[in-house]
Amino acid sequence: MTFAQRLHTVQKKSNSLLCIGLDTDMKKIPKHLQSKKNGVLEFNKQIIESTKDLACAYKINFAFYEVMGKDGWTIIEKTRALIPSSILTIADAKRGDIGNSSGYYANAILHELNFDSITVAPYMGKDSVQPFLQDEKKGVFLLALTSNEGAFDFQYQQIGHRKLFEEVVAISQQWTTNENLGFVVGATKSTDIQSVRKLAPAAPFLVPGIGAQGGSIEDVVKYGCTSDGFGVLINASRSILYASNGKDFADAARNEAMKLRDEINFFRKRLIR
Repeated sequence: MTFAQRLHTVQKKSNSLLCIGLDTDMKKIPKHLQSKKNGVLEFNKQIIESTKDLACAYKINFAFYEVMGKDGWTIIEKTRALIPSSILTIADAKRGDIGNSSGYYANAILHELNFDSITVAPYMGKDSVQPFLQDEKKGVFLLALTSNEGAFDFQYQQIGHRKLFEEVVAISQQWTTNENLGFVVGATKSTDIQSVRKLAPAAPFLVPGIGAQGGSIEDVVKYGCTSDGFGVLINASRSILYASNGKDFADAARNEAMKLRDEINFFRKRLIR
């Protein structure tokens, strides 16, 4: 089963396009956990336990863990082990290098840590991305159109008759036939998602920018989903993780995740009528 096939199966079975970002910040977790040695891991555990029936994927942003040194890597490994095998895992590591470096990154994250997929930067081109694409069961989300303000520095530069982000999408699809290449497309660039979908009709999209960043769920579903209402992982992090800073944080996270899942599905039903 290719990554794209597995993603479709997981989303159909869970009836969810929601991806929960475990961008866990020690400074923002409830105070009763900040003083605990394994506070971040305990926080992640409770978030996963309270939301695992609502999400199709969890995304772990490596930066929030790498800052903790070797302890952070241990937490990544243990958090990954807490996520049920029926749910996809995304290593938000934004790797991308040439030659053996990319090969080692791919092996470390996709095989040693056993993540199902990874975010990769395309700036260094084909040979920096292909090592991540070798295993058809493992997915790659290539940074195409991001939700930050700096996206306008390069991504919207005109290259011939296309913008640079459109060139990235068009050219990179020639690098694999394994049905495991997807794209990161920011929710705050709603109408431009349509441009990416036209260039990549079947590719999965990882869409950050919902929730705290203010992206439109309706627009993401309308412009990003495939005609059958799948193909998009809509990520929310802060709005779910920090829905409460008290001991009820896991229940509050569940309520927020359910709200988002249901809102996404409301617009999906309108799409596929």
